[in-house]
Amino acid sequence: MSLDPTAHRAYLHHLDGFIRDSKKILDAWDTYSDEHTDPDGWPYDDHAYGLRQTQRDADTAKAFETIRAGARHLLATAETQLAHLPAHTVQNRWGYRGYQVGVLHTALDRLDALHEEWQRARESLPADARPGTPAFDDALAEHHAESWSYLDDWATHGHAIVDINAAAQHAPSLLAPPPTITAVPAPGRTTSVRR
Repeated sequence: MSLDPTAHRAYLHHLDGFIRDSKKILDAWDTYSDEHTDPDGWPYDDHAYGLRQTQRDADTAKAFETIRAGARHLLATAETQLAHLPAHTVQNRWGYRGYQVGVLHTALDRLDALHEEWQRARESLPADARPGTPAFDDALAEHHAESWSYLDDWATHGHAIVDINAAAQHAPSLLAPPPTITAVPAPGRTTSVRR
């Protein structure tokens, strides 16, 4: 799991960007949904609503591509950091057996499986099915729709990786013991010096 610290910081930066972009996408969707549904939540125009939902799914998937390559590394690093953090600094919701890191693992496993299914589906499309054709676009929209809830899990819980990293950066090093106070004799008197 060794990776250049600069690359790790870049992955964290991309994750932060994904979380921010996903929030904007979801906020825009919520606004649209509120304005285009009746008080019971039924769309005024099913077709237009479906197209807008498809756009939300596609935009979220596109935003996730910035972190897809580093997602496993981010999870593995967070788990290593958690294992070395002092117990009093660890928030229960972070832990692998806890909620957030476990949710992220499950979501990434599902996203990887769905990505493989999409690759197979693309290969099985007719030769003339290219982006912009109904056969391709419908299959891609279905893939994005199946992926969206797992992408939303990353948008919702991805901040745990950032928080764990921040806690690890501020935790005392296991390699250097905390400073101690020892008596150092001085001519004619004893003083305490911090090392």
